[in-house]
Amino acid sequence: MNLVKSVHEISLQNPGKTAYHFMGKDTSYQEFDGSVAKFAGALQSLGIRKGDHVGFLLSNTPHFMIALYATMRVGATAVPINPIYTPDEIAYIVKDSDAKAVIALDALLPLVEKAHGALPSVEAYIICETDPSAAEKMAQLPDAIKPKVHSFTQLLMASPAFEGSAELQGDDVAVILYTSGTTGKPKGAMLTHENLYSNARDIGDYLQMNTDDRIVATLPVFHVFALTVVVNAPLLIGATIILVPRFNPAEVFETIKSQRATVFAGVPTMYNFMYQYPQAKTEDFATVRLAISGGSALPVALLHNFEDKFQVRVSEGYGLSEASPVTCFNPIDRDRKAGSIGTSIVNVENKVVNELGEEVPVGEVGELIVRGPNVMKGYYKLPEETAAALRDGWLYTGDLAKVDEEGYFYIVDRKKDMIIVGGFNVYPREVEEVLFAHPGIVEAAVVGLPDPNFGESVNAYVVLKDASLTPADLEAYCAEHLAKYKVPRHFEILEELPKNTTGKILRRSLKDQAMSK
Repeated sequence: MNLVKSVHEISLQNPGKTAYHFMGKDTSYQEFDGSVAKFAGALQSLGIRKGDHVGFLLSNTPHFMIALYATMRVGATAVPINPIYTPDEIAYIVKDSDAKAVIALDALLPLVEKAHGALPSVEAYIICETDPSAAEKMAQLPDAIKPKVHSFTQLLMASPAFEGSAELQGDDVAVILYTSGTTGKPKGAMLTHENLYSNARDIGDYLQMNTDDRIVATLPVFHVFALTVVVNAPLLIGATIILVPRFNPAEVFETIKSQRATVFAGVPTMYNFMYQYPQAKTEDFATVRLAISGGSALPVALLHNFEDKFQVRVSEGYGLSEASPVTCFNPIDRDRKAGSIGTSIVNVENKVVNELGEEVPVGEVGELIVRGPNVMKGYYKLPEETAAALRDGWLYTGDLAKVDEEGYFYIVDRKKDMIIVGGFNVYPREVEEVLFAHPGIVEAAVVGLPDPNFGESVNAYVVLKDASLTPADLEAYCAEHLAKYKVPRHFEILEELPKNTTGKILRRSLKDQAMSK
């Protein structure tokens, strides 16, 4: 079984069930599967075959859903790319992935024109029209590019359906997801059909999703968290996805109420924005039975504040691109532990090891490693990096963690983010938790910077709700709650913290800016 077959079977068994809702329109599983078959036929007519790679520059619209399942249906490999990346970042991924075709939003037509000469492997550009003037802009492209440019809508209307699907094996690569590249150039994690199917199945079971669920998809669907938890898992069980083009607290609250959503998935920044939203009321979340947090650590103070305000339990989990992504989640049918990423989901093993790969005692900090059917095949064209990450069947995550007596895991921090002050380990998350608990602070990030006396120093960046707070006030507050060597030596007050498109705070960006000064 794979995701494509599963959706096709649901379209036969329950054809009228809504697969997704977008901008006031419901699309049934029968209609969705029909569009997938037609677009698969379009890809085939453009020469896309099993094993070819197709780049996606798409956002939270039906184009992504149709293109993803059509690409998998013909046996090709999807390469989702953040559409707001710079031209250089996009060109790197398209070239490195050897993409034969690119499916892009019409807003990216100038990029297509600019990058065309530098991307010789690309044989077709499929443009998704979201603007009425898109056709006119496509007609104005230089003659050298026009033969390679095609309209998504016209292809969907004119192409014969691709009957059945390609012969897919479990270890065939379905998706290549490029990591964020915080430690260098992005690496393409190759996720197989078995990886994606097993993780969608297992997280759906673990979170007790059912066909009556209505899942809000406001996380960027090109990101692995959303791809599995709010796209593949719901489609696998025949639930309904509510596509929200971009995150906006007012729009999300309105969507939850009008669509009677039952599941919401977000990153900590989203929960913070919704909690801080002045017009937010308890009833705004009344229909939600399950709130999911992932992508980065959810501060405990924010967790409790959000739950108290909206009277809903927030379950935090953990994953990474290389694991499709979910490995741990707080269970739905027993205690949720604040600050924990929960227990291993079904069919996946997690353990904490030392530098020699030996499991450490309960409560001791080490590196989190993972194995299961969800773990990637490897990094595309990077055998050495693959060998470093995959050892003896285990994926080494690079995250520092600990586990308690009941099997609940706790992420302490990224291994590379740990700060060493005079020989003492300082975990940025520990300091950030203290800062988030201050009522006058909206958000915070902590990084280590070189120090001539102690090796490194702790530095904090904060966004304030109470503008009267000074760095001296914050230092005194931290001194009450942290050992002396953990107290930040420098506080910088900012209007906002740098974030990526999923809302994760970019410590690396803060550190780079500080180092450049």
